[in-house]
Amino acid sequence: MQATPTFAGIDWSWQHHALCIVDDTGQRIEEATVPHSRPGLAKITTLLRRHGVAQVGIERGDGPVVEHLIRDGFEVVVISARQVKSLRARYGTAGNKDDRFDAFVLADALRTDAGRWAVVRPDSAETIALRMLVRARQDLVGHRIAVHNQLLAVLQHNFPGAIGLFSQLDIPISLAFLRRFPSEAKAAWLTAGGGELRMAHWLKANSYCGRHTPRQLVDHLGKAAEGRTTGAAAEASELIVTTLVEVLMGLRASQDELETRIREALLAHPDGPLFQSLPRAGVVRAATLLAEIGDCRARFPDAQSLAAAAGVAPSTRQSGKHRNVAYRRGCNKQLRAALIDWAQDTPRANAWARDTYDRARARGCRHPHAARILAQGWTRILWRCWQERVPYDTDRHGRLNDLLQEAA
Repeated sequence: MQATPTFAGIDWSWQHHALCIVDDTGQRIEEATVPHSRPGLAKITTLLRRHGVAQVGIERGDGPVVEHLIRDGFEVVVISARQVKSLRARYGTAGNKDDRFDAFVLADALRTDAGRWAVVRPDSAETIALRMLVRARQDLVGHRIAVHNQLLAVLQHNFPGAIGLFSQLDIPISLAFLRRFPSEAKAAWLTAGGGELRMAHWLKANSYCGRHTPRQLVDHLGKAAEGRTTGAAAEASELIVTTLVEVLMGLRASQDELETRIREALLAHPDGPLFQSLPRAGVVRAATLLAEIGDCRARFPDAQSLAAAAGVAPSTRQSGKHRNVAYRRGCNKQLRAALIDWAQDTPRANAWARDTYDRARARGCRHPHAARILAQGWTRILWRCWQERVPYDTDRHGRLNDLLQEAA
């Protein structure tokens, strides 16, 4: 006798999870709320197996619950929170948010429209580890920018001469200067009599290899607007500058360490050479593209699906005679940022990319739009290389070779 098919939905959170199992007629046959713990997840597995559930609907495709379900042999189907919000209207007009009801909506949607939802395709452990490293670096860069801006604001009020002294405020030589001279009062030692010689000695001791001469740097300090030199505010400013400099130096060291680990992980990954073969990809960009695209080829069956997931393909809405082509907002934001960051730099190294970008600009597209057009073009090439597991080869890029021949 063939078993009656059953379907399950889980509305998850970091505290507890609501589970609902329905039969093939949509009737609830099991409901439970379990804590986010090892025994709670084990109970979910027990209930799913007791009722013969094979597929589970959930609102996101990653996290500990998804990993647990896949590890225990269940197929996980993603139904986004936005879709769940729309699906609630099937069962009433109130639109109230309730965890147990949302679990039912997920299960019933899986019963009625199983073929419409995306099945989670897990990446390899190496890709997941690389993604963790890449995203941790991105977060660290965000923290570094925030601390940099905080330091800049303090210096603008209290030590304007330190701003613009070197090419950037958070490079090693600039941080070393602020660590040694965190206030205008202490930096006055450099501009006093014989300041040029003192500056030259300090630059040599700190291995400065920039373009500015000691005289130019001393003149910059001397001509800058006057900041706070005495009093309680000056003392507070010095302490704040010293603290922020130490934080920035720590963040830079941590970023360097993460980038070393990213380089190691990229070199060890089977798809690493493929992504590093792309023009202007380098190490961090190649690792970011690989981490966000993943290594599961079934996730993107064609180039169009990759472009849509990355948000570089336009969204078309049509009703009657009205047709609107608009910016695609629903997408993987990290993948879009990685793809556009790489694509918009490729015109510097690739004639086809330069031609594609220039033609888009000539049609009146602004830079962000032209960059998305170029990124969409690159997705077709990237997807083919990714599917065939072969590095990018300029000899196989037909349009590029045509442009090179025309130029010759």
